[in-house]
Amino acid sequence: MPTDQIQTEFAYSTSSLFEGIKPRFLALSREYFGIWRLPLALVDTSGAVICRGEPPQPDCGSTEVRKRAVEESLRWGEPSMQLCPQGRVAWAVPVMLNAEVLGGIVAENVLVAPEESGRGALSAADVHRAALDLLSMAEGANLTNAALLNQRRRETRLESHRAEAIHELKEQIYRSIREIYLVEEPALISAVKRGDRRAAREILNRVLVGIYYFGRERPSLLKSFVLELVVTMSRSAVEAGADPSELLGANFSTFAELAGIDAEEALCAWLVSMLERIMDAIKSNQQYPSSVLLGAAIKYMQDNLHEELSRDDAANVACLSPSHFSRVVKQTFGQSFTELLARMRVEKARELLTCTEKSLIQVCLDCGFSDQSYFTKVFQRYTGHTPGEYRHAHRSSFK
Repeated sequence: MPTDQIQTEFAYSTSSLFEGIKPRFLALSREYFGIWRLPLALVDTSGAVICRGEPPQPDCGSTEVRKRAVEESLRWGEPSMQLCPQGRVAWAVPVMLNAEVLGGIVAENVLVAPEESGRGALSAADVHRAALDLLSMAEGANLTNAALLNQRRRETRLESHRAEAIHELKEQIYRSIREIYLVEEPALISAVKRGDRRAAREILNRVLVGIYYFGRERPSLLKSFVLELVVTMSRSAVEAGADPSELLGANFSTFAELAGIDAEEALCAWLVSMLERIMDAIKSNQQYPSSVLLGAAIKYMQDNLHEELSRDDAANVACLSPSHFSRVVKQTFGQSFTELLARMRVEKARELLTCTEKSLIQVCLDCGFSDQSYFTKVFQRYTGHTPGEYRHAHRSSFK
């Protein structure tokens, strides 16, 4: 069948559908005008007016604005405000037959008062209610697909929640690819050391999710993030005892390949190959990477000094058994976990006493001491002064 004939038959079919819709549209427009004193127009998917509501009004809107209003309402599942050329607003509800969009019902050229409702103008709150009324009335008249629009609204809310969660994640500790990796690094190294490659790949996958989020649709940025991950993991391998010259020699030629990679699939394959090679370098070394494994535990302790901390909590963060964690702490710092924690709390207390005007009891609580007399005893053991004496001696630094 010739194209012109197909288009003619389609136009005739759509016109017939609009003829069947018009009576319901005109009834809706009368009711809507009675409530809001706003005229409506029935338009096709291009924004062209098929029929004006009752009472009829002259055409003072924009075809492009009407078209965009219908498209946006379908996208979000609810009316979306569009600005008209005259500085007024329009909103729409899609007219649908099952899942097929035939056009829309548009309220256009609406004057919005800048502050309070004025003559012939609606307040911002009234505009919102009027738009929702149009949606409700169109659904009641069976002029649109209520189920599909409700689904779109749910999808929009889920996407909004996802965006908020990602934003919150970025605003906290996941502010860069390096930080994403450093959070996961101890568990990754531990998994590789014990030969659990499945666990290691799961951790790497979480890191890659962050990489592809931050670098989406920006190939050069994505490459830089991937390269940063490889460099950071190489550093981990060296800290774990791998031969740096051997690791650099193995990676040098493959680094040069990265510049010529454009496709995302090829980039993934390159990265997988590099990560496997680095994991091999870590696994082949028998020296225990205590500095790597302890890093996250120490940061966890520093961030939670105001809480009740146990050796088991810190050991869990380092992915070590409690007894093994105690031995590593002793070997690294020359003191027990309890002594290390007390010293860290005293250092925090010294900072607060010197740089803030918090009360002694508040400093005590902020540093994880539940009893002020015990706080004084421990502080004096490490500094030779009571908290009050220490503050007095350093008072000039925060005056």
